[in-house]
Amino acid sequence: MLREIFTRQRQFINYFFDSLEMDRAEIVLNEFLACQGMIVFTGVGKSGIIADKLAKTMMSTGTRAYHLPPLDAVHGDIGMLTDKDLVVLISKSGQSDEVINIAKLMKKRGVRTIAWVSSKTSPLASLCDLVIYLPIEREICPFDLAPTTSTAIQLIFGDVIAVALMQAKKFSIDQYAMNHPAGGIGKMIAERVEDIMSKGDELPFCAKDQLLKEVLVELSQKRCGCLLVVDQDGNLEGIFTDGDLRRALEEMGEAVLSFPMQQLQTKEWLFATKEMLVLDALKLMEGERKVMMLPVLDGSKVVGLVHLHHILSKGVNLHEEQKIK
Repeated sequence: MLREIFTRQRQFINYFFDSLEMDRAEIVLNEFLACQGMIVFTGVGKSGIIADKLAKTMMSTGTRAYHLPPLDAVHGDIGMLTDKDLVVLISKSGQSDEVINIAKLMKKRGVRTIAWVSSKTSPLASLCDLVIYLPIEREICPFDLAPTTSTAIQLIFGDVIAVALMQAKKFSIDQYAMNHPAGGIGKMIAERVEDIMSKGDELPFCAKDQLLKEVLVELSQKRCGCLLVVDQDGNLEGIFTDGDLRRALEEMGEAVLSFPMQQLQTKEWLFATKEMLVLDALKLMEGERKVMMLPVLDGSKVVGLVHLHHILSKGVNLHEEQKIK
């Protein structure tokens, strides 16, 4: 039974994609871009829930939007609207008294309106400045009554418009991060390297003329997995990792303990900056070279160290980032 219902829903959704008038959709997008005020979504019942969701999506992605329930509108909230705003009325049939009354009120106030309907005989269409027809073959409900496919296509159309607005406005990842400071999204794109890096006395410093046996305590006690070889001014000259230590002991035995760090250090390294997103630091670590830690530099001066464990402890991972995309 489920397989058959899913097949029908896919068929009905494909009908929407195949039948949508793209030229008309472009006009709707341009109307949104031209709006100098607020994009206000309204609807009744299940369409009202879609209106609320789309308003929230647009708010979080750089478009000033608001959900206005019809009941709130006629009990005072209509007073917030101006002739610079744009009201989107979502309804499958366009026959609901509530949305029709809102359309009439908007016309009196000189507020521009768009009707999103699935009926070409909708009375709402004649009351609005612009109409987009969201074609529907039928609902997957066996009685063709319960809003199922119709609300799905309302949501699809609105989400596509929201993403188009993001791209048209060149909405950046930094702006997105500012709007999502908490939760999984915030962990991935709001935090910067400076928020999680080791710094100050936590950093495992050594000088290039020090012998390996003299700096092993620093390597062990700081528990960072590496030593940062710096000059007197704190400029990075090389890196020596736990892995380097194991390989050196395997190749040269105990004699390597009397080698100066300048003979053992790695002179080519990847690095992060304080301002870098934690997610970008993770991408760098998991790139071709596969490193566990990154020195954090200001110019050539070491100001911190970020370790893979710091990032993973925050719950940031590239798999989750793909979900956001």
